[in-house]
Amino acid sequence: MWGKPKTKASKIETLIGHSIEVHGDIIFSGGLHIDGKIVGNVIAEEGSDSMLVLSEHGHIEGEVRVPFVVLNGEVIGDVYAAERVELSSKAQVNGNVFYNLLEMAMGAEVNGSLVHCEDEKKLIDFQNSKQALPDKAEEPEASPSAS
Repeated sequence: MWGKPKTKASKIETLIGHSIEVHGDIIFSGGLHIDGKIVGNVIAEEGSDSMLVLSEHGHIEGEVRVPFVVLNGEVIGDVYAAERVELSSKAQVNGNVFYNLLEMAMGAEVNGSLVHCEDEKKLIDFQNSKQALPDKAEEPEASPSAS
């Protein structure tokens, strides 16, 4: 009423219900509300003002790359938010949180690092450099020598 709105994010256009389980990446624009389970990455289209809302019943196993994020459920993976992250009281993140603005309620859990990235370009560069690194599983292992 007295100032500018907190976010420029879109209204919620898509709902993934409580009984739904999705295996695979979700790429979206606009607003996405998740009450179900996602096994895969949740990614906003590049350059969008997209918003993700994860309810207390929601669960994501994968990375989240969305400008505006409101979490009240569980994320197993890193969260990248170029604009704002709100961690509500029942939020659980097992991974790192990369953010520009952060709001965290009492009771929220982050089992990882909180990394402030003020510049969206630096956040995107960090995301890209992380993707370019090989997974440890892909590195050849030294075989034990036979005696």
